[in-house]
Amino acid sequence: MASSEAVANYFIQKSFNEGVSLTPMKLIKLVYIAHGWHRGYFHKNLIDDGVQAWRYGPVIPELYRNIRRYGRNNVTGFIDGYGIIGDQANPAPDENSLALLEHVWKTYSRYDGLQLSAMTHQRNTPWDITWRDCDGNSYAQPIISNELIERHYREKIQASKQNA
Repeated sequence: MASSEAVANYFIQKSFNEGVSLTPMKLIKLVYIAHGWHRGYFHKNLIDDGVQAWRYGPVIPELYRNIRRYGRNNVTGFIDGYGIIGDQANPAPDENSLALLEHVWKTYSRYDGLQLSAMTHQRNTPWDITWRDCDGNSYAQPIISNELIERHYREKIQASKQNA
């Protein structure tokens, strides 16, 4: 497993390299989506942080605290002290993890934070199920279980295989 910040720094590096805008909302959603696909494919956590159901979607609280200073503006620097997943200090948790991160970037980086948020807010997503279970109580900030995340992404994998 890696810290959500090391995964976020991977996406920040990609955004710098490719000139793609990256707001805090978009960054948090990318890390969450990467974690979901990682659970779906490899049955292992990508990040060592819990994901909570907040009013505006799935949020990784510690990552949020580290980037909230950007508000709605683009993230303009790395999160200090965490490195980048795949570097010497932050080896990828699985040999296929970096390939998965690259695929998530290529697939989802074209969307803005609001579009990614809408994707994670759809009916019967892990966020929706968890949010409804707490009756939409924004103060509860319940953890979205990794098992629920994994089940959702496994279903997406199965659906894509059936449609292929």
